[in-house]
Amino acid sequence: MKFFGNAGEYLQFETIDTKSCNTLNESEESQLTALWFLGENNELVIDSKSHLFNKNEIVFLTEFHNVEPIHFEAIRLLRFSRSFYCILDHDTEVGCKGVLFFGASQLPIIKIPAAELEKYELLWKMFRIEMESNDSLQIEMLQMMLKRYLILSTRIYKTQKKYPTEKKDADIIREFNFLVEQHFKTKRKVKEYADLLYKSPKTLANLFAKMGTKTPLQFIQHRVMLEAKKLLTYSNLPIKEIAYEVGFEDIQSFSRFFKNHEGHSPSEYKKEAQRE
Repeated sequence: MKFFGNAGEYLQFETIDTKSCNTLNESEESQLTALWFLGENNELVIDSKSHLFNKNEIVFLTEFHNVEPIHFEAIRLLRFSRSFYCILDHDTEVGCKGVLFFGASQLPIIKIPAAELEKYELLWKMFRIEMESNDSLQIEMLQMMLKRYLILSTRIYKTQKKYPTEKKDADIIREFNFLVEQHFKTKRKVKEYADLLYKSPKTLANLFAKMGTKTPLQFIQHRVMLEAKKLLTYSNLPIKEIAYEVGFEDIQSFSRFFKNHEGHSPSEYKKEAQRE
């Protein structure tokens, strides 16, 4: 089951088995994923490394993880776009920044304690009920339950004290991702992020090329576009203020940027979004 908002944000919720395992390989931009294993002796290859998972373990992934299923019984998949729920904007509420997502240099895995299992089961049931509803409060309810899911998981992770200790190439990309979330409104040059990471722009470009994803500059620009679309769709701000909000000094520069990436002007996009 998948919920879509008017600006392309989404929440995906389903139980997958070997017949539907292709879902694990579906990669969309700016997505975060939690995989809850329902059986024992599950094996996935993640970023070319084999991992074994047992019943009631959950692993947290970003769009930069490459996942290859080897063997599993059933997995409860929870996947959402950062435009659906930005964990950085809500860090004071969920506290999972740099713990479950972004900046973690080891794969974040939790084991649901027996005392907490009933809470997870109840949340899963409520996800199913809300996915089937169709009212004006649906997105708020789904966001609230996702927040609860992340809060529970962060608490468990911190209790289990599985904090990262080493750096790898993929982690540099995820740290870049984290920094973009922090600074995309004020920093739009790759060199600015390279300096924060104590790397050269060429090093970042090579790492992104190795991962087969967007270039660093494309990633920054995509994040700006996500925010612009969200504001054009959901806010009542005039386009001039939206331009300023996402880091442009004048509406002309913002309009050129937006049209180059979307094929439509901000005003055309806003009119279309309001008609939906």
